[in-house]
Amino acid sequence: MASPEILVVGGGLTGLRAAIAAHDRGAKVTVLTKVYAIRSHSGAAQGGINAALKNHPEGQDDSPERHAFDTIKGSDYLADQDAVETMTREAPHRIRELEAWGCPFSRFDDGYIAQRPFGGAGFPRTCFASDRTGHVILHTLYEQCIKRGIDFLEEWQMVALSRTPERVVGAIVLSRLTGALRALPADAVIMCTGGYGRIYGRSTNAIINTGSGMGIVYRSGVPMEDMEFVQFHPTSLVGTNILMTEGCRGEGGYLRNKNGDRFMFEYVTMDHPELAPRDIVARSIQTEINEGRGFEGGYVHLDLTHLGADHIMERLPGIRDICLQFAGLDPIEKPIPIQPGQHYSMGGIDVDPDCSCPHLPGLYAAGEAACISVHGANRLGGNSLLETVVFGKIAGDAAGEYVSAIGADNGAAGALGAELDWQGRRIDNLLSASGDQNAGQMRLQLKELMIDKVGIYRDGSALEEAVDEIRALRARFNDIRLTYRGLKYNLDLCRALELEHKLELAETIALGALHRAESRGGHYRVDFTERDDADWLHHTLAWREEDGSTRLDRKDVTITSYQPEERTY
Repeated sequence: MASPEILVVGGGLTGLRAAIAAHDRGAKVTVLTKVYAIRSHSGAAQGGINAALKNHPEGQDDSPERHAFDTIKGSDYLADQDAVETMTREAPHRIRELEAWGCPFSRFDDGYIAQRPFGGAGFPRTCFASDRTGHVILHTLYEQCIKRGIDFLEEWQMVALSRTPERVVGAIVLSRLTGALRALPADAVIMCTGGYGRIYGRSTNAIINTGSGMGIVYRSGVPMEDMEFVQFHPTSLVGTNILMTEGCRGEGGYLRNKNGDRFMFEYVTMDHPELAPRDIVARSIQTEINEGRGFEGGYVHLDLTHLGADHIMERLPGIRDICLQFAGLDPIEKPIPIQPGQHYSMGGIDVDPDCSCPHLPGLYAAGEAACISVHGANRLGGNSLLETVVFGKIAGDAAGEYVSAIGADNGAAGALGAELDWQGRRIDNLLSASGDQNAGQMRLQLKELMIDKVGIYRDGSALEEAVDEIRALRARFNDIRLTYRGLKYNLDLCRALELEHKLELAETIALGALHRAESRGGHYRVDFTERDDADWLHHTLAWREEDGSTRLDRKDVTITSYQPEERTY
């Protein structure tokens, strides 16, 4: 196989859209993915994708500008407003593009794409395909990649970025099937590796969402931005924490405590208070549980029974299937037991609005792995799928322009060879290590401490404990011993490599949360309950020092048209 000019890492929505854009710019593109592309976590996205199409009767006054305002307000004014304006302006074009490519959106009776309300939005602007929106968009984009003949390296795991002092020159990748290690030259690398949900317990994320793409970039000298901002989805199924889409509440679902009360009226002033932004709803649910109004076991009810069988079967068939298969109940007849679960990472790789990394030429990032930052301190539902197709295209376009303009790098082969040798020794050391620490047990301990001490509610003393415990786990990692030492499909090895990144990213999250002495969006400090624009209206940058420690810095928030104001609902 010929070496790619552009390597796209990640086969989800962002990666596929980036690959299409780069290919259409004339670049040779390869997509590297550790699972088959159509098994990417993007397929689990349920509820919808936002765009000011004005198809809903109640959305005739909607516009990209109003969409931008709702997004910025929902972000608690930490979003970079130029990037938000780009996203909302491009939104209708990307939806119509998907429609032209055959994406089977749900329709109104007049044939136009159906739209429904989501939390924090002033209008019903969320387009959807029943409750399987991510699944159908993923297949639509994959079809377009196949049509273009784009190459895929499936069941390969990236283990390192290769660079010279001047720019990216490729990646070191590991075959999960054979254990072979390979140096893959590339003039540009686009990181589309998704979030880090599996750092946490009680996460809606798939097991593949380990944050390893972010961790690889962090180790290469690029900072992470706003890692303290973690979104907890209000409604995950108790026991498995499978997502119960915001579309459930968008279609009119209620949240009830053990007394049967629609308790959200106590927390926000809205006609349908269940559609407040996710951070507010998640904290409200957790408060009900903490104060004894939840059910034993720590949950409340998501009630769809009043919607009727026909409505649920048409608009929420996937939710019904999940409830039947994983909870043994039919939401047509019984309410769903739910609790907040870690869901999304607002923070990620520090990149500019064109998805290029200002710290390393040739590196691009988009989607949940990146912090562009369009979500700020809290993401609105329906904006994540939108981000994938808008900034996936922008990243592919920008990388395509970059590779067409650069010349040869005489140091590339040497840098690739040196990195390949170093990573080979690292993996050999892991395979032969004879320590007494079990990586699986360490993963579970990390997940427990993150959900307990860096969760929905945070305080300084617990965060200090979390930082100390994470650092202790990092030290223990040096004494791990793998239970399987073969090369073929050694998931023990693959997950140990990922665990090292998880531990480093967890430290950036906990340190950022400890450092930010205010409450904003998804970051809520019980010892600093107010938003503080005077001291904290800025992004946090986390840099990895040569000794592996974390150094925190800050950068300005880009404000264009919308001055910060009180966030009321």
